Amino acid sequence: MDYRQMRGMVVTLSAAVLLAGCSMMPGYQSDATFAPDKEYKLTILHTNDHHGRFWQNSNGEYGMAARKTLIDGIRAEVAADGGSVLLLSGGDINTGVPESDMQDAEPDFKGMAAIGYDAMAIGNHEFDNARDVLMQQQEWAGFSFLSANIYRRDNGMTLFPAYKVFDVDGMKVVVVGFTTEDTVKIGNPEYTSDLEFRSPVTVATELMPALQKRGALVIAATHMGHYADANHGGNAPGDVTLARSVSGFDVIVGGHSQVALSEPDVQNGALIVQAHEWGKYVGRLDLVVKNGDIISSNYRLIPINLKNKGKDAEGNSVYTLIEDEIAEDADMLAMLTPYQEAGAESLNTVIGTCTGNFVGERSQVRSSETNLGNLIAEAQRVKAGADVAIMNSGGIRADMACGDITYKHVLTVQPFANILTYVELTGAELFDYLTVVASKEAGSGAFAQSAGVTMDVKAGMISKVMIGGKALDKAATYRLAINSFMASGGDGYTKVSDHPNFVNTGFVDADLLVDYIQRNSPMSSDDFAPTGAINRM
Repeated sequence: MDYRQMRGMVVTLSAAVLLAGCSMMPGYQSDATFAPDKEYKLTILHTNDHHGRFWQNSNGEYGMAARKTLIDGIRAEVAADGGSVLLLSGGDINTGVPESDMQDAEPDFKGMAAIGYDAMAIGNHEFDNARDVLMQQQEWAGFSFLSANIYRRDNGMTLFPAYKVFDVDGMKVVVVGFTTEDTVKIGNPEYTSDLEFRSPVTVATELMPALQKRGALVIAATHMGHYADANHGGNAPGDVTLARSVSGFDVIVGGHSQVALSEPDVQNGALIVQAHEWGKYVGRLDLVVKNGDIISSNYRLIPINLKNKGKDAEGNSVYTLIEDEIAEDADMLAMLTPYQEAGAESLNTVIGTCTGNFVGERSQVRSSETNLGNLIAEAQRVKAGADVAIMNSGGIRADMACGDITYKHVLTVQPFANILTYVELTGAELFDYLTVVASKEAGSGAFAQSAGVTMDVKAGMISKVMIGGKALDKAATYRLAINSFMASGGDGYTKVSDHPNFVNTGFVDADLLVDYIQRNSPMSSDDFAPTGAINRM
């Protein structure tokens, strides 16, 4: 019998004897974390992988003003029913929209404070900025940043608190944070070299007895990823592995993999939930808890003004709401509007300079190798630490003229906000993928730009494949960088988003190109001139 079964035992004795018996069990203390036989109603609301989306998109979807309206309404409903609410985030508030990025996510964290978040897990993208920015963000937020497995190397202490205890109508609830170990691989080493990212499973195993003593429920807010049946592939282990490895979690509110779980994944007694990305949904988990056990639960993902795309009779695109429209909160909108306006203005900021024009004009970039195609592919290869990068030419929408380069210029070139992804492939798998690359016809948006690879193409067959100047070894392992559109099978490319070694970095294509330009300015277009890397014979 495990601890949670012991905790749920029904003992037909007086309350005093019951408490005395419980105090002898592991994890109990005499000042009880709940009142015997009382039913507690707890609603857990959650989001994850916000990535700078404080403002609604051009179709009126998501945005923090509508999110506040929804959450305020749920709080009032729950309170009227005698319940309590905890609002949690699975992390990654940073990086994704220039209006947010250029203001260090100040509107996002202040918006979360206004909505009333209680705690969040630290995500890997919280380390995209210098440490002083992260600490400033904590001040803006005013709620708890949690991670039990990030340790400072200089003093052996956690960078942020491991957990926080909440009093929910007299019931103690512990929320503990965990961050993916992959942060050391996919984060900026400039900002993580003084930190140690320990195994969440190891830390949780050591910490669980203390957590159980402090709370009737143990909730993990994590940024580790949900991987079905624990098949995490090349990623660090995620929530399923954590739940299976460490008994005692009641709920795991996750992030990082950016999946929409329409119902909890129940593992070792833990309810694992995740709400996709960008505030598109708010997850709502309604619990009834008695004697430290969850005796009933109900879950749904609530879309924030999401819409289906269709066509009208004339063939024009039309968008229809999935559910009833959620109005934007007026006070939140008033608070966020100056940030949106300032962000839009800052898009004209010069981020670098170049000599010579970079060619992205449709008729050229979709038919031949160009210097802009090479620049974009190389920026993605470097950011992902990859051996090879492939870029579909349909994602390149304009030339980039010589002279000063602004953020707005980059967004004109890459307007789709695709995310950089990568996948670890065997040489044999990469050979097959490159065969598909070679099949893309000139003139189509699928036509490939590349970095890190050279090869000959004749009659649909590839040969003389060189990776980083060395012959491809079919038994070796290579990292391929591509955008999220291609990874999901867009433009007829091989779908790799379901590959066990697939990683979504969370970096938006335009943002990483800006970063590359800033680091390498001034640039010369001649440095990226076509070399015939993919030689179509």
